[in-house]
Amino acid sequence: MKIGFLFPGQGSQTVGMGKELVEKYGVAKDIFARADQALGFDLTNLIFAGPEEELRKTTHTQPAILTTSIAFLAVLEKEGLKADIVAGHSLGEYGALVAAGVIAFEDAVRLVRKRGEFMQEAVPLGEGSMAAILGMDRDTVIDVCDRASALGVVQAVNFNCPGQIVIAGAAKAVEKAAEMLKSAGAKRTVMLPVSAPFHCTMMKPAAEKLGLELEKVKFYDAKIPVVANINAEIMTHKDIIKAALVEQAASPVLWEDCMQTMINEGVQSFVEVGPGKVLSGFTKKIAKDAAMLNIEDIASQEKTLAYFKEVR
Repeated sequence: MKIGFLFPGQGSQTVGMGKELVEKYGVAKDIFARADQALGFDLTNLIFAGPEEELRKTTHTQPAILTTSIAFLAVLEKEGLKADIVAGHSLGEYGALVAAGVIAFEDAVRLVRKRGEFMQEAVPLGEGSMAAILGMDRDTVIDVCDRASALGVVQAVNFNCPGQIVIAGAAKAVEKAAEMLKSAGAKRTVMLPVSAPFHCTMMKPAAEKLGLELEKVKFYDAKIPVVANINAEIMTHKDIIKAALVEQAASPVLWEDCMQTMINEGVQSFVEVGPGKVLSGFTKKIAKDAAMLNIEDIASQEKTLAYFKEVR
């Protein structure tokens, strides 16, 4: 039975995430300590104690979620649970690459902090926005975004699961597209509380800066397959992976397609490795027959390990 590990992206952060497992497992505590050292500030204290408004800043959120996810990964691996294939949603792709041995954790945590800075710098606060579109098909969302783009950039940027697509771009164009989609029959349109319009073409300046940072980092071929956000294809070669990361910053996340690739590879059980259950929710709508587990605290970790012990 093949196991897929899924790594969540921005938005899953909460103050106190990971604290329970850090108190129980030395391997988890070590990951947090390594993050503090790599970044040169006390990220651990910010994650465990807040304040929440600081944790929500993109430059803090990205390394915080990555660190927590890799700490959870260390716990699973210590307990003998390993993945056959990995994928991560947006920021989570960096967690997947650490899991696959493509980049060292310290390099990854520094990279995602820079990635957060570059994304925030690319579009001044208030000029860009994102909205979740619920209950609407892909083709209609893409068509409406094309028509609304007369007001500025607006694109479908996250194809999360059937019935949930996120759009992003210039604030006025996103608002107009959301209105048009509601009129076209969308069940709901929800403006998202984000600081930048991630994964649209407005992020191209961030992608270019990120490309320069990636050149400073040592990449390795993947030890296990990684599914790419940009095309839902399996990546193993280090040069292809590096190019995909640059492109990813300003390109849509094809998450539903990524999940389908993993299902086609024979994955029957998924584990969300990181805070929250956002990806678990998506997976239940995409892979209805698959087992969906997660690790975010002691209870979920014990449930996950007990499941795999039983099925094996």
